[in-house]
Amino acid sequence: MGTGTSQGVPVIACTCRVCTSADQRDKRLRSSVMIEDEHTHLVIDSGPDFRQQLLRVHAKKLDGLVFTHEHKDHVAGMDDIRAFNYVNKKPVDVYATMQVQKALQREFHYVFNNEFKYPGVPELVMHTIENKKFSVGTIELEPILVKHFMLDVFGFRAGGFTYITDAKTIPESEIQKIVGSEVLVLNALRREEHVSHFTLDEAVSMSKKVGAKTTYL
Repeated sequence: MGTGTSQGVPVIACTCRVCTSADQRDKRLRSSVMIEDEHTHLVIDSGPDFRQQLLRVHAKKLDGLVFTHEHKDHVAGMDDIRAFNYVNKKPVDVYATMQVQKALQREFHYVFNNEFKYPGVPELVMHTIENKKFSVGTIELEPILVKHFMLDVFGFRAGGFTYITDAKTIPESEIQKIVGSEVLVLNALRREEHVSHFTLDEAVSMSKKVGAKTTYL
């Protein structure tokens, strides 16, 4: 649903050739993906563009919202799950590490205020995830623990599809979980060295190492 940087593309007030481009491939929302089968619809990450992304794909159902990490460009749109509370008549299942849950409780304190529940706030059921397989409905996810500079971030594999948004290093034990992916989505921020993201060369090298049949950078 989005492959943009933390600021999206175009960047506000930028006049570079990419941000002023008329090419639709240069109109990129914040990183998020919807995974669905016949029975289950889940989304990984709800950034600031979450509402726009859901409207664009005509989403009518959300069985689970899964978080990779707590940075604002991945969590800021969580409030909009309340539309599914109304339409689907039930809370939304949210899956996150304890680290991410603490950040959600700070950012969306009104959601977690049990003393006074303001009418219309998002209704959710929180599920704690760790570095082991879990299922959202009929879809099984395998976490892949990567480092985003010093921050722990989860990528996820579902069948032959692997999704990693914010990585600079991946331990060898976690790389083995990616091997043989049919489709790999992997961050490649820029050509120059960066402290918390793969460069283009590093991402291409990782794709070759795991033998992914198709890679989207």
